Amino acid sequence: MRIASLGSGSKGNATVIQTDNTCLLVDCGFNLKQCRQRLSHLGLNPADIDAIFVSHEHSDHIGGVYKLAKYYDISVYMTQGTAEGSRFDDFDRVNIIDAETTFLVGDISVQPVVVSHDAREPCQFIFSGNGYSFGILTDVGCITPHIEKQYTACDALLLEFNHDVDMLANGPYPEMLKQRVGGDYGHLNNHQAIGLLNAIDLEKIQHLLIAHISEKNNSIDSVLACLNMHLPLMDHQKIHFIDQKHGLGWRFIGRTN
Repeated sequence: MRIASLGSGSKGNATVIQTDNTCLLVDCGFNLKQCRQRLSHLGLNPADIDAIFVSHEHSDHIGGVYKLAKYYDISVYMTQGTAEGSRFDDFDRVNIIDAETTFLVGDISVQPVVVSHDAREPCQFIFSGNGYSFGILTDVGCITPHIEKQYTACDALLLEFNHDVDMLANGPYPEMLKQRVGGDYGHLNNHQAIGLLNAIDLEKIQHLLIAHISEKNNSIDSVLACLNMHLPLMDHQKIHFIDQKHGLGWRFIGRTN
């Protein structure tokens, strides 16, 4: 299995998971032109995608999905709530998923995970194939015991480090937006993300992809300082920061020896 990102942040998110036989895209907040360009940097084109998974209906995750799926006739998977919050009425390849039921697409097992976020029926995903698993966890306001249990044995993890608490409090956002971002239905701060890492099996993690970093309320330096303070023994070669503009190239999940 290999994984890559087309970009992550408030201006657009998309993640690619590929095995020998199946290629999946999770979310697409980029327009069709951008998506084509970003996929080409990975040696892919949209016709290679077997299915698109949508975590929720916010534009930085779903904004480019309709045109991409319609133009290339790609199946789309989302919860009923996400579908009701979207405009896919005239597209007959939408598959409604149960956020508590695992299912197969090609040779990849897909496990939705219920999360708290200010959307209609948001979920995140864990993808398993060839004996390895990759978890995606962004756009979640708080870490629950359910989340800890589901993500504990991932071999790779894409995890939101959205904001630094002090930077958000002292930053330019209006107070109402600060409350939304920092609340239980908003986004994970650095310490919440660290808390999840402390609760799961880090020995298994081959790649930690750090995602959805706020341009105004966080920084790579702040994330690294938090990691160094609370997880000083973690191998930094496993840590990868996803850039909003350039994404992140392929990372392979498999045997390490």
